[in-house]
Amino acid sequence: MATGRTHRPATRSRGIPEATVARLPLYLRALTALSERSVPTVSSEELAAAAGVNSAKLRKDFSYLGSYGTRGVGYDVEYLVYQISRELGLTQDWPVVIVGIGNLGAALANYGGFASRGFRVAALIDADPAMAGTPVAGIPVQHADELEQIVGDNGVSIGVISTPAGAAQQVCDRLVAAGVTSILNFAPTVLSVPDGVDVRKVDLSIELQILAFHEQRKSGEDTAETSPDQAAPPVRSASTGRKGPDGDMPAVMPA
Repeated sequence: MATGRTHRPATRSRGIPEATVARLPLYLRALTALSERSVPTVSSEELAAAAGVNSAKLRKDFSYLGSYGTRGVGYDVEYLVYQISRELGLTQDWPVVIVGIGNLGAALANYGGFASRGFRVAALIDADPAMAGTPVAGIPVQHADELEQIVGDNGVSIGVISTPAGAAQQVCDRLVAAGVTSILNFAPTVLSVPDGVDVRKVDLSIELQILAFHEQRKSGEDTAETSPDQAAPPVRSASTGRKGPDGDMPAVMPA
């Protein structure tokens, strides 16, 4: 079986735009659901709705794959599953290492979606000596001192970092030096990598903050709609704030 080290996805060489590449997993997820229901064909409108994009954009994306569908029939579901899987490099084995086996790392190790999507968790690595040998998702945790050898022995080109922020860059540097060329970063920090190394960052706190912004805006719109003539309450100056243990507290605390 091929390994990630010796085979690379064909998307860049074919000139597929990055925005299209980012949508291919959405199409694949929708198509896989259709395949599991034994749906043979799907129209561009139906598939676009399931993937959350408009049909014109979907047809443009599929044109980069050389897939145009059949008028009056639509797209062959099984063929598209194979075609997109091939473009994403999912028809081969991609060994992955996860570094940092805390709560998040352990959850990632137990995620069953890796194997079904072409990714094999080859090793779990942690800096805590007490973790060494402890099985997580049936895989014994190995000490960080062995990182370079683990990457080399397993032909790993994809690394997942789920360490605390302070350790992430050092782990990243070691992974890159060992030959890893793609990194999925869950640590709450921005990683610096050389040219030729791809990093995808997943920051749950940022996503929640964005949702909080939208919730606040929706709440403000609801208030404006229900009481359009209500004046905003006056903002008290710092000198008129409520009393605190050290005197007046400002109405708006500095950031």
